[in-house]
Amino acid sequence: MAFSVVSQKSGKTYYLHSRDVTLRGGREQTIYFFAQTEKEGAMDELPAGYEVSENPRTGLPLLKKAS
Repeated sequence: MAFSVVSQKSGKTYYLHSRDVTLRGGREQTIYFFAQTEKEGAMDELPAGYEVSENPRTGLPLLKKAS
């Protein structure tokens, strides 16, 4: 089961995904994003050291490093 978050503003459910991308300089980096549907790359839990917050204007979930 993928990690999910329900938006407090809109009530929609978002699922956490990750993808490994290659940047222009050739460096590999993992990106994290939320989507409304469960797709390939869905994650079962939050990555270590991260927390979920919500954009107050749009209601979209954000993943940020824990302080």
